[in-house]
Amino acid sequence: MPDEDSKIDHYVLEYRRTNFEGPPRAKEDQPWMVVEGIKGTEYTLTGLRFDMKYMNFRVRACNKAVAGEFSEPVTLETRAFMFRLDASTCHQNLRVEELSVEWDATGGKVQDVKAREKDGKGRTASPANSPAR
Repeated sequence: MPDEDSKIDHYVLEYRRTNFEGPPRAKEDQPWMVVEGIKGTEYTLTGLRFDMKYMNFRVRACNKAVAGEFSEPVTLETRAFMFRLDASTCHQNLRVEELSVEWDATGGKVQDVKAREKDGKGRTASPANSPAR
């Protein structure tokens, strides 16, 4: 952290995606992405995706004349919350299969009403009982 009387003007943050835990290796496939002009000692990086498990970060301080050395890189994990949809308890217009979900506009409700109408047990044709409602 800078001293109170420090001449730091701004910070530069660099980050890149990696597939392993620990310090960066000599040869990396991903280039460093650069965020310049950070004025404070905290920064929120937006737009991250959970497609890679780990990311390397490093930062350096700059004043109006020169930039300092980069900090030692740190590796952070971008965790994702994994969940599954249950076909037996989902909305009746959702068709849930192993890795996909589709919205079926006709859905189970409309099909059930048509089946009951064939059996003579359908509802009356009022707007409140409309299958599209």
